[in-house]
Amino acid sequence: MYKNSRGRPGVVLAAVAVAQFAVALDLSVVNVALPAIRTALKFAPLDLSWVVHVYALTLGGFLLLGGRACDLYGRRRLFVLGLVVFGLCSLAGGLARAPWQLIAARAGQGLGAAAATPATLAMLTTAFPEGPQRVRALGVWSGVNAAGGALGVLAGGLLTQYAGWRWVMLINLPIVAVALALVRAGVPGEARPARRERLDVLGAVLATGGVGLLVTGVVRTDAQGWDSPATWTMLVAATTLLVAFVVTESRAPSPLLRLGLLRSRWVAGANVLVFFSTAGQFAAFYFVSLYMQQVLGMSAAATGAAFLPFSASLVAGGVVATRVTAARTPRASLVPGALLAAAGLAWFACISPDGGFLTDVLGPCVITGIGVGLVIAPIVAAATTGVGPHESGMASGLMNSSRQLGGCIGLAALATIAAHRTGTATDPAAINDGYSLGLVIAAAFFVLAAIVAICVLPRRQAETPAPQLATTPENRLEGTPS
Repeated sequence: MYKNSRGRPGVVLAAVAVAQFAVALDLSVVNVALPAIRTALKFAPLDLSWVVHVYALTLGGFLLLGGRACDLYGRRRLFVLGLVVFGLCSLAGGLARAPWQLIAARAGQGLGAAAATPATLAMLTTAFPEGPQRVRALGVWSGVNAAGGALGVLAGGLLTQYAGWRWVMLINLPIVAVALALVRAGVPGEARPARRERLDVLGAVLATGGVGLLVTGVVRTDAQGWDSPATWTMLVAATTLLVAFVVTESRAPSPLLRLGLLRSRWVAGANVLVFFSTAGQFAAFYFVSLYMQQVLGMSAAATGAAFLPFSASLVAGGVVATRVTAARTPRASLVPGALLAAAGLAWFACISPDGGFLTDVLGPCVITGIGVGLVIAPIVAAATTGVGPHESGMASGLMNSSRQLGGCIGLAALATIAAHRTGTATDPAAINDGYSLGLVIAAAFFVLAAIVAICVLPRRQAETPAPQLATTPENRLEGTPS
């Protein structure tokens, strides 16, 4: 379908790493700036959360569509288009003068990220052959992705405090410019396919609508609660659309998501695993950040700096994971990594209202960071194991959708549980008790991830790509044996 040229693999890796850093950074960089944004643009209290939520909504809702579009219209084209949209909307957000303008810009950023993110992984799987080289490249991608999310808190605090809140948006412009320059320097273009398949429009509408309603219903529980009729209406509607999506994909001649991919134990297991691990990781970031600010009384900039040991430990864990995965299989790193992350979060759950950074944060940060680093890179390798180049965008979109849904649903659920434990109390001890419970459940998510890795992922590496079998009604649900 595409040219077999790999271009300059090192330049491809640099381009996708820079782009993915920007996408991951934007998931967290705005959080610390919210008080300044509310004051500057006169946001209503209930509307302010949409500055964060709308990015997650559009990113999560359009990832499957972006992944399939990569396969049909070209990875490089979607990558460049996504980056341009992301950059222009970052500029618009930095120049916003009214709340609706900033929310619209954040939605546009999510759309651009939904096109660029699947393209980054698809470009890597094309540039690097399956084996140790690809594992190392995916390790770099995963490390940069995680570091972007972790450093976003630090960057948001520093930029807000010393440059102004608008720079949490404008900082993306030089990053996007570097990524585009790298694309021009060494990322090859693709020939148009000899047989142009049509995009599955109905599947795209059902998937985007279903995921969008699911994310909206979950993230709005902070204002409406899980027992709200509005919440349940959105969740039931989301379930209905997603069930209809599955039925449609089983019959579509060129599906948005070939269901046969899920018959691969590597693909299915990796997507369940990434859901649980991201749910635990996002919730842990949330609780530990609030603990340092609301219980220990640390400033926003100091809180961001306190996450640096986590970032360093994550990189160290990622380096080890890359070597282990290259020598053996993703499973060999995923199991100990998930259990180590669970142990670190269980240690975090021992936080005290009379504690401090050195006694309650530093040690668990290092252990959790190493564990998460051991998990992140192998997940990406597992999710693309045995997937042919013609479906790399599809597999990438699926994995990133699982990641996004895990983060949104896990964070919303655990934040609700923690708030219920705290109740109406406002003293540090009660707040600390709620955060501690949330961290215990986050640790349990990583234990579930380890169980999935043990029970579902094969012990041996797949050797051949999954064949495309979605061309006839009788084989659309067939997949690759594991």
